[in-house]
Amino acid sequence: MKKNLAKTNTEFDQRFDSGEDIHDLIEISRAKVIHYGKKVRITLDIAESLVNEIDEIRGEIGVDRGALIKVWLHERVKQEKALH
Repeated sequence: MKKNLAKTNTEFDQRFDSGEDIHDLIEISRAKVIHYGKKVRITLDIAESLVNEIDEIRGEIGVDRGALIKVWLHERVKQEKALH
């Protein structure tokens, strides 16, 4: 059976968001599990208004606040490393 793969990330996201079963769209054999090593706990003092804004965003996409912040930090570190 030929897979009807999404042609763009946007199309993939739209199909996922609409509830389509995306298992056939993913090439599992190419998936990578990345282990970042030992986890370290940090504490941040953040303005309540910023936390509220983060919570609005995470509520829209349905993820945990901590998970969203971790993804954002990871993306920013990759971006900064690419510049240097």
